This record gives sequence, C-alpha cells and structure tokens, in this order.
Amino acid sequence: MRRKKACEPESASVSMGRSEEQFSYRIAHSADMLDGEIFDSLRESVPIIDACIEKIVRLTGDFRVVCEDERYQAELDSFCQGVEVGISGKSINTFADMYLDSLLTHGKAVGRIVTDPTQLCIKGLFVGDPTLYRVCCGSDPLDMRIYGSFSGKLMPISSPHKLLYTTLNPSPKNPEGVSLLRGLPAISRVLMRIYDCIGQNFERAGNVRYAVTYKPSSDSSDRVFAKERAMAIAKEWTDGMNASRNGVVKDFVSVGDIDIRVIGADNQILDTEVPVRQLLEQIVAKLSIPPFLLGLNWSTTEKMSSQQADILTSELEYYRRLLTPVIKRVCDTFLRLCGAQTSCRIEWANINLQDELALSRARLYNAQAAQLEEKEEK
Repeated sequence: MRRKKACEPESASVSMGRSEEQFSYRIAHSADMLDGEIFDSLRESVPIIDACIEKIVRLTGDFRVVCEDERYQAELDSFCQGVEVGISGKSINTFADMYLDSLLTHGKAVGRIVTDPTQLCIKGLFVGDPTLYRVCCGSDPLDMRIYGSFSGKLMPISSPHKLLYTTLNPSPKNPEGVSLLRGLPAISRVLMRIYDCIGQNFERAGNVRYAVTYKPSSDSSDRVFAKERAMAIAKEWTDGMNASRNGVVKDFVSVGDIDIRVIGADNQILDTEVPVRQLLEQIVAKLSIPPFLLGLNWSTTEKMSSQQADILTSELEYYRRLLTPVIKRVCDTFLRLCGAQTSCRIEWANINLQDELALSRARLYNAQAAQLEEKEEK
C-alpha cells in the first residue's frame, strides 16, 4: 500500500448552509385521495379556484320568498330570516349559500330539515358532508335510495323524506353529479409545481449563498496546512455572516488566493409568465368567471367583457334553477306545519353585471322596436 506523502494536501469539504425543507402541496399527491379530498385540496391550494366558487355563490344573488296567501307572509318572512342553519348560521339565505357551495365543489349537495316532533315545527336546517352519502337505484330506475357511510358501512338513511338532495350536471354514467372542478386536478398539479419551482428559485436567488474557494499556492507549507486554513476561513466567514444577520457589519480579512462568488448568479431563471397564464386560462374557462372579476389584467375589449358577463349571467341562472326547488320545498314544509293550505314562490333579484345605463338603453330599444312592430301590423 502506498503511503501518502507529507507534501500532498488532505482533501477537505466544508459545507456552510442550513438544511431546507422542500415545500410541497397536498394537491401533488391527489392520486391517493378520494374525490372529496381532491376538490377540497384544490380550493385550499389554488386561491383562484376558491375565489371563483366564492364569487359564483355571491353573484347568484339574493332572493325573496313570497307566499301566495298574504296572511302568512309575515310568518314566512320571520322564518326565512331567523331559521337556524347548522351550529353557527341563520337565515335561509345562509343555507342557500352553503348548499350551493357544496354543490359546486362536490357536484352534489345534501341538506336536512330538522323538525321538532313535540311542537311540530322546523327547528333548523343542516347542510351535510356530501361525501358521506351515496345514492343508488331501488326496485325501478326512478326509485332513489339514499345511504350514509358514517361508520364505514353503507346504511339506509332514516326519514329520507326530510333530506334535500341536489346534483350538478348528472348523467347516466354519473347519476350522483359531477363537480364543477372536474378536470382541474391535473392542470392544478402542473400549476402548483411551477409555483413550487418559482419559490425555490427565489429562495436561492433571494437568500444569497456564497462559494468561498481557497487556492493554496505551490509552496509545500501552504499545501500541507490547506485543510486547517480552509477550516479557519470557513469559521471566520460564518461568524461574519451571522454578525450581519444581527445588524453588525464585520469585515472578512484573509491572506492568500481566495475566490468568493455567489452561487447561481450566472444562471437564468426560466420565464413562467406564458405557461402560468395558459394554465390560468384553462381554469377560468372551466369556471366561467370573467378574468376582470378575478383581478387578472388580461387584455380585453369592452364588447368582450359584456359578452363574458352575459355568459356568466346564464351560468348563474342555471344555478338558480337548481336552488329554487330546494328553497321552495323548505318553505312549503314550514307552511304545511303552520296549517296553511298554500304554497310559495321564489323571487330572485336581478343579476346586475353590466352598466345600468346600457341595460336601460337596451330596454328602450326593445320598447321602440315593439311599438314599430305594432304599427306595422296595423
């Protein structure tokens, strides 16, 4: 075995840095999650998706329940304003917002009318977790059976007539409905990976790291003590960096050939504006929210904004059609328990996404066109 000569320096590797934990998103592991967990993680991980659903719920608008028999209108108004919803909500508007939020996120919504058997009145309303419920066909295709998986096993629900069940975009293949977020996990996974890389790049570029290289001269004494001198340089450099973090300026003085460079200063960070925008366009197109409502400064024209508002209005009208039977059933149940042989109707507020002046001008043009048509007929 060859013995090492005294003039040969020992190899030394000095690491001056702190271990960093890589930031990861739960959506990156969505393949191992259930559908409900995936959609909840989407809303938690991608803020624009959560903002879109919240804006849809808000823009769906307010409504008023009108009783056909005016004698019960005051009692109906009092019920709609004061009915308990869960453990923290109140009013039937709150129930409608929670119900629609669950419907958009999971593709189905489950509610329950909680009654007081002693006083024969509605005690409150409850919006359940739709992932705990399953709907199956009974003896015929129109016989709906609702089961709950509260203890890990599917069990039939007691008093299913008190349940409120609505599906979003049901089909023969998906009778339980599909979530509004269907198709977004794959795109969101790529988007989160890009954001993760951006964060790591800025962590490296913003938190500057230095490479301090000591090059011993050809003198044999320098080469023999190269390791000791490298350790001394590393210690002094670390002390100087720690002092700067505390607001103390400490100079670094050394003797010899020392090269100090910033790690990664010569590398170019990839431009992510184009791929991020392409992914966001897919998300916005799926959720049908105009970009200007989300604070996205994309180039658009006034006519294009008006068309986008019209498309969103039609989407909101569709969600209103899904909510109207649920709200009407709750209020009709209240009237029946009050002994009233009457029903009610739901009056929704106008969806105002455009300029009032433009809407007034459109109504004026329609009225003028109707008068001209009447004159031509005469």
